[in-house]
Amino acid sequence: MRLKDIQNIFHEALGSMFGKEEVESFFFMLIESYYGVSRIQLAMNSDYAIDGSEKIINALELLKQQKPIQYILGETEFYGLPFKVNESVLIPRPETEELVEWVLKRVDSNESINILDIGTGSGCIAISLAKNLPNAKVYALDISAKALKTAKQNADLNEVNVEFIEADILKNGDGLLGADVKFDIIVSNPPYVREQEKDMMKPNVLDNEPHLALFVKDENPLLFYEAITKYASKNLARVGQLFFEINEYLGSDMINLLQDNNFRNIEVKQDIFKKDRMIKGVKR
Repeated sequence: MRLKDIQNIFHEALGSMFGKEEVESFFFMLIESYYGVSRIQLAMNSDYAIDGSEKIINALELLKQQKPIQYILGETEFYGLPFKVNESVLIPRPETEELVEWVLKRVDSNESINILDIGTGSGCIAISLAKNLPNAKVYALDISAKALKTAKQNADLNEVNVEFIEADILKNGDGLLGADVKFDIIVSNPPYVREQEKDMMKPNVLDNEPHLALFVKDENPLLFYEAITKYASKNLARVGQLFFEINEYLGSDMINLLQDNNFRNIEVKQDIFKKDRMIKGVKR
């Protein structure tokens, strides 16, 4: 079957749901992954045909059901690195790449430091930091054994050493790694979407990505931030830095939380969409 014919089928089936450019992106990602055919190769040979179209047609059916392309492929890219993803982990977002970039700009790449990533999911933050900070000792914590299994695969894939810990920061905040371990950096992208915001989310996120990693109760939206900030206030080294990805609507609440826990030099940073998306503070 000609790939051009399959491309037309994709546009007919998905055009009203996603728009032309996104459908094109899906199609070319799939043919490169499944058949090793690039956009340029197809442009140079419009009659390019494949044997066995079942795999890409099955992918089309999943896209029609709003399944994310990253889950269909089982992989994505984050901060220039490959990551395996599945339904047990969130799909890494560009905003989180900005958080990683911010952390990297605040540390000396040659310095021997301890870093803890809380709620690591796919391991994208911890692994990206470990890859770019060869002298850092990186720890990564998550409550989900399935998520940690994926994160460990990603650490192997990217050839970095990360110490993974299965724990619930809400219950095991004290003495998690022993009193001897102090961190220079603690970073987290915890659940921060309030349940009242579900109506604002696209079905491909709401129906596929793990709610455990996304949502918090409306009445206690800072639940994880409070636990992590409390832990950080005890377990950061002197002048250690705490970094969070945050809910765009809760920037002022986060400033108050860090101030109340004796953090200084507090800074809120906007993402590429001009939304308050990150915050950092320095331990007094």
